[in-house]
Amino acid sequence: MSDALNYLLKARPETMGHYFAFLKDSGKYLDPKTRNLISVITKVHAQTDRGFRQYLGRALREGCSPMEVLDALLMAFPALGLAKIIWAVDIILDMNIPGFAPEALTQPAAAPTPMAALVAPAPAEWRDVMAARDVPDGEVTRTESQGRGLFIYRDAKTYKVYDSHCPHQNTDITQLAVKGTTMTCPKHQWQFDAKSGDCIKKGKTPLRRIESKVVKGRLLAFW
Repeated sequence: MSDALNYLLKARPETMGHYFAFLKDSGKYLDPKTRNLISVITKVHAQTDRGFRQYLGRALREGCSPMEVLDALLMAFPALGLAKIIWAVDIILDMNIPGFAPEALTQPAAAPTPMAALVAPAPAEWRDVMAARDVPDGEVTRTESQGRGLFIYRDAKTYKVYDSHCPHQNTDITQLAVKGTTMTCPKHQWQFDAKSGDCIKKGKTPLRRIESKVVKGRLLAFW
């Protein structure tokens, strides 16, 4: 999430809450793969580089194949036009995703390839998340860093960072799903306690905790 969007959430929480509620409700009958694939098209239409990369990754994680992504782009040709489709393909090529290589696309259809095999994982490293002082004490903060959704829980000088995806079916949990220190997955209502990351309702698998530290006033996370 951008700094500007974080600002609006703090400055006008009720107004922005209605906006996010609308977005959530408008896609409640779509499966996560379709929902993210539509978001990919909207980011291409707006030519938002960061957003396109983010939602492309989400669509692939939810099970979209490279051919399905290309089909979606081509089916949207009447709205996008060739120039925007070329813009999107240039970014895909820049991301160097093996599944989009021409030789991979021409192979006979096989079983769906997991996202881990489609995108070569970048080496783990310490990544900047946000200013440590901007994390409210005793509350849950939902943010994004380099296209990855994160939950942050702060207890005085202790920070806990979690992946925002539910461990059940990898559904991304939004800020609207946070009440107090409890996060609820919108798909199957698994609930998680931000203080420990434990699943406290429905399931048993905890949120994935990400190693973190504060350096010179900045909260860093390692993945």
